[in-house]
Amino acid sequence: VQLVESGGGLAQPGGSLRLSCRGFGFAFLNYDMTWARQAPGKGLEWVSGITTNEETYYSRSVKDRFTISRDNSKSTLYLQMDNLKPEDTAVYYCAQGFPPVATQQGLQALPRGQGTQVTVSS
Repeated sequence: VQLVESGGGLAQPGGSLRLSCRGFGFAFLNYDMTWARQAPGKGLEWVSGITTNEETYYSRSVKDRFTISRDNSKSTLYLQMDNLKPEDTAVYYCAQGFPPVATQQGLQALPRGQGTQVTVSS
């Protein structure tokens, strides 16, 4: 299993970024997928998830601002991030599957990529 994130960078408050995560070495369409993030000095935090049937779930902190989606033909997961806030600054990871519990320990059990840095600052 290999997951490669891209699309991070610097954005101003209120701005947008779109993250991508390409999956290799497994049947992408058969797996639920997760986005998680880790802010400086903090643990892994669950952000969003999408099932194989494209049911979507969001943490309260990003609901109505972020949109998760997937393109199975490209084995790619996306996270559209709008109305970004400084507190969204973190390394964002995609992970294969859903954690058994949405805690740092649960997230650490999932295969995940190397992450992409998102910085929100004026």
